Amino acid sequence: MHSHELYPLLTPWLFPLCARAGVPVVHSCYDFRITCPIATHHDGAAVCNRCTDQGAHHALQRNCRNSLPESAAFALRHAVAQRRNLYDHVSRFIVLTDFSRNWLHRHAAIPIDRISVNECAIPAAPDPVDPAVGRYFAFAGRFVPEKGLDVLIEAARLSGLPIHVAGPAGSDPAPLQAHGVPVTITDGPASLAAVYRGARALVVPNLWFETFAIVAAEAMAHGVPVIASRIGALQDTVREGVTGLHFAPGDAADLARQMRRLWDDPALCRRLGVAGHADVRARFNEDAHFDRLIAAYEAALRAPASPLPDIRQSRSARSLAPMRARAR
Repeated sequence: MHSHELYPLLTPWLFPLCARAGVPVVHSCYDFRITCPIATHHDGAAVCNRCTDQGAHHALQRNCRNSLPESAAFALRHAVAQRRNLYDHVSRFIVLTDFSRNWLHRHAAIPIDRISVNECAIPAAPDPVDPAVGRYFAFAGRFVPEKGLDVLIEAARLSGLPIHVAGPAGSDPAPLQAHGVPVTITDGPASLAAVYRGARALVVPNLWFETFAIVAAEAMAHGVPVIASRIGALQDTVREGVTGLHFAPGDAADLARQMRRLWDDPALCRRLGVAGHADVRARFNEDAHFDRLIAAYEAALRAPASPLPDIRQSRSARSLAPMRARAR
């Protein structure tokens, strides 16, 4: 059984049911749901590990869902899943980057040999663009604090360089347009691709870890380099000095310097764009993705069914698991 993410439509109680039936389980992790009740490790202002280190009740105390009933529900389901050791029944975890693999090992005490890395399958454009003629720096994503859009807007002001923002359907462009920022509300892959292909580079100014950053790989698929925060999985998806540039998370001045660097150096921009397109063809093509997926299935089939844990295990013992993993 291969589960792709949990909640609100699936429950981790599927895992012990499969274990009782002797069915191996493969579980794909696209976010940080196993270690964070709200899946982001970001509290709206900064990276947060309180629930991982001190207990899920912090999601309620800090009202992480901006709704006390929702925050209570998210905290409770997270605590129950941890208390009942439901993830112990997963034979194989699949994550998108080495960062996520190491994160689960350190913070959820999952054995490293039970975690496979399988990057997203991203098709490379057959006709990559010349990014050196790009007219702006692009942003693509939701207009939420952890995406760092405010950092990009400040960097654009400091550098004097143009930006163009693309948001999904339902986004409110008015606040950005009021400050003179061009906004495209995308209605599908074609409109998003048009934003990428008109850019000097895509900027991914995230303030949280990310687990892959699909928009970064999509931009590289069109031959467009990426300037990304030096944080989390962005350091795996975007290779510093090879397919893009990194900057200190939240540092608008540092981002402005990297933007100016690409704007003033067409040769560097082209070199990074060509390398990014080649990287997508090599790492993210469908055949490579499929081969890694089959390898994960085969590893799960070789693994014995996980025994049901002792549900009487104390909460204090479980809460020490991340610290024990880090000590090892």
